[in-house]
Amino acid sequence: MFINYETFRRQADAVREKIAEACRQARRNPSEVRLLAVTKTHPPAAVEYAARYGLEAVGENRVQEAVSKRAQCTAAIRWELIGHLQSNKAALAAAHFDRVQSVDCLKLLTHLDRAAGELGRRLPVLLQINAGHDPDKFGAEPAETTGLLEAALALPHLQVDGLMTIAPLSDNPAVAQRTFVALRTLRDELTARTGAPLRELSMGMTGDLAIAVAEGSTLVRVGTALFGTREQPPGFRVASPAEPP
Repeated sequence: MFINYETFRRQADAVREKIAEACRQARRNPSEVRLLAVTKTHPPAAVEYAARYGLEAVGENRVQEAVSKRAQCTAAIRWELIGHLQSNKAALAAAHFDRVQSVDCLKLLTHLDRAAGELGRRLPVLLQINAGHDPDKFGAEPAETTGLLEAALALPHLQVDGLMTIAPLSDNPAVAQRTFVALRTLRDELTARTGAPLRELSMGMTGDLAIAVAEGSTLVRVGTALFGTREQPPGFRVASPAEPP
């Protein structure tokens, strides 16, 4: 059974306090870090809870799940795609998401730009970078990022807000820290080289958000700490980076 709103509110308060404490430790203003409620595999009620609590956006991993869920929701909230996006679903994503965080190759950039143009909109995106060099994670390699960013900035129907990464799974906090430092450093180098502000650094999840905040995250993606353990839908499996886009 899914949690009730009061349980969600208490858990959301605890996450917000954890973010605030991490900001205090890092001498950052808590207003610089926003919470993205990850509602993937949770029912539409999760989205309604997030909106009722006052969060700005929710994150979903799978396009078709989000499209179905969004049709069942009345909440005024932004929808962000944080999961791997195949090029053949770019048009659907451009039509149903307010931002796509998982753009990791030129082919996907061009498909999203074309789809956004056909919709008469400018689609905000983040470039997903494999800053931890993890073979089990999607994302462009850091060495490829300059070319990818320059291509994205040249496309008329995309707006590049910043970068996103996922730290490798590890019990060693230093692994996540190195990943987040690498993304922040890369962002600073790209901004100096291209002049693009790249204000958004989407990094940090339930288990490593304090480290991410300390290293400059502006957006933490939290699901488990808000909604509890997810129940995977029938037929669910995790895609591999080795699979073709």
